[in-house]
Amino acid sequence: MAKPDRDVIIIGAGLSGIGVARYLKTDCPEKSFVVLETKPRMGGTWDLFRYPGIRSDSDMHTMGYAFKPWKDAKAIADGPAILDYVKETARDYGIDPHVRYEHKVLRADYSTADQMWVLTVDHAGEEITMTARFVLSCAGYYRHHEGYLPEFPGYDSYKGTLVHPQFWPEDLDYAGKKIVIIGSGATAVTLTPTLAQEAEHVWQVQRTPTYVVNRPSKDKVGNVLKTLFPGKLGYWLTRWKVIWTGRLRRKKFISDIKGMKKLLVGMVGKELKDALPDWQDHFTPPYWPGQQRICAVPDGDLFEVLRQKKATMVTGEIETFTETGLRMADGPELEADIIVTATGLVLETLGGADFSVDGQAVSPGKLLVYKGFMYSNMPNLIYVTGYTNASWTLKVDLVAEYAMRLIKHMDAKGYTQVVPRASSEDFGTISNAIKFTSGYFLRVRDRLPKHGTAFPWVHEQEYFWDRKTLKRGAVDDGSLSFSKGEAVEFPPEQRAPDAVEMAAE
Repeated sequence: MAKPDRDVIIIGAGLSGIGVARYLKTDCPEKSFVVLETKPRMGGTWDLFRYPGIRSDSDMHTMGYAFKPWKDAKAIADGPAILDYVKETARDYGIDPHVRYEHKVLRADYSTADQMWVLTVDHAGEEITMTARFVLSCAGYYRHHEGYLPEFPGYDSYKGTLVHPQFWPEDLDYAGKKIVIIGSGATAVTLTPTLAQEAEHVWQVQRTPTYVVNRPSKDKVGNVLKTLFPGKLGYWLTRWKVIWTGRLRRKKFISDIKGMKKLLVGMVGKELKDALPDWQDHFTPPYWPGQQRICAVPDGDLFEVLRQKKATMVTGEIETFTETGLRMADGPELEADIIVTATGLVLETLGGADFSVDGQAVSPGKLLVYKGFMYSNMPNLIYVTGYTNASWTLKVDLVAEYAMRLIKHMDAKGYTQVVPRASSEDFGTISNAIKFTSGYFLRVRDRLPKHGTAFPWVHEQEYFWDRKTLKRGAVDDGSLSFSKGEAVEFPPEQRAPDAVEMAAE
């Protein structure tokens, strides 16, 4: 059995990757590791997105790490503050020397004979090879090099400035300009109030309304708790206050979904009914709360610029772009110096790299999700993702803790390989129910790993379920296959198309 270069390779130096590296360094200090980052800088999402007003849409007392208190008074924090928090964590825990920048993983090949991953990595245009016993992928869930852009009629005829928020020009001057923002999600509701402070006027154009709630940027109770109980205790109390509040809210969604929709829409009415006669047309979504992320606007900044007439909501279909702006299907033409296409993300699985196991090509869309953090028949691989209905990092902390328990369990028992094995029978219980209906998910759902209906292929997107399963549950609960290198064969339902064709031949 060959000896790998390192025990563990972590892919991604964003919020997730730095957090996982801290757990590895603290809980398994004897393990050698490296963090591979595609970009020349640390930070992931919080380094990539640089548009005006960039901020979290989750409370930082739960978006922050469990082990490192969020000290800022603002719970809904801006992007630069979050980036500083990630960098500070890397410095505090000695992660910086382990990060390798401009290292993009092109492919990862696993050998059960060697119980080892072989990664082909692009570094400054040169392909190099790196090996490790374990891969912890923290590459996120979307493509950093590509944002989603629909095929708008007449798009190329527009003569003004076009901007996608994912690639915001640092020198863009928008003061005194007429701006159209296309979008209804978190990016759009952040940009509209921010740009409206200096623009001549901003129109936010959306095809479908989104649930939008006014949320204080500062957690008054949390800040009192952090003052009364300095350090980790105050942070811990505030964190659990937010977690329990979120749980009660989600239970309310389930028990009284119609009432919650009425409440959310009614809260907007209290903000805008006196200033915007047609507010219901722009803030009454056709779907139920929880099917897409709810947009939080700190201190009601979006509602304020609408009341002040600095911004206007426009809901409907875009007929075509014109030379000077765009024309809506119901007639109005909007003239714009700048059009911002806040039209969404392109989802990505496993960071976009090609994966194989013993020469068998892996097709992510044919995999089953194991407990929300591993994939069927993929050895020694943990894919770290967060929640869609709560703060991302709540899940990252739990997965990282479990990963450390798993590695230590394998060392104690002398195992070198772990596989969540799935048979053809397991693929007969794939769940076809769509709970999350955001466009960026629906566009690529056929390419995403599948969820089952029975344990361990079911994932509830529920923090307390994950605490029970990952934090307190046994590592070896009978659903994982531990060995010193047993071969892995993917069932026909899980093979990549080229692998199926080769088998048929």
